[in-house]
Amino acid sequence: MAQTKAQRIKIIKEAHKSFQAKMDRERRLMADCEPRDENWNHWTDASSYANEYYGETMRNTTRFDNDWD
Repeated sequence: MAQTKAQRIKIIKEAHKSFQAKMDRERRLMADCEPRDENWNHWTDASSYANEYYGETMRNTTRFDNDWD
């Protein structure tokens, strides 16, 4: 199935046109969404996170923190 250069260019242009239409639609949909500057990966309570994942190590490390005050 040999294609000429003109045929290949025509196919590429059609694919590009289809892709651009898809990207334009996505841009319009995303413009309707309100921007979110929230970090969904953070813990709202840092002390609970430290206690759950570091427990005794965290307490032993931080128990002398106020000695310099």
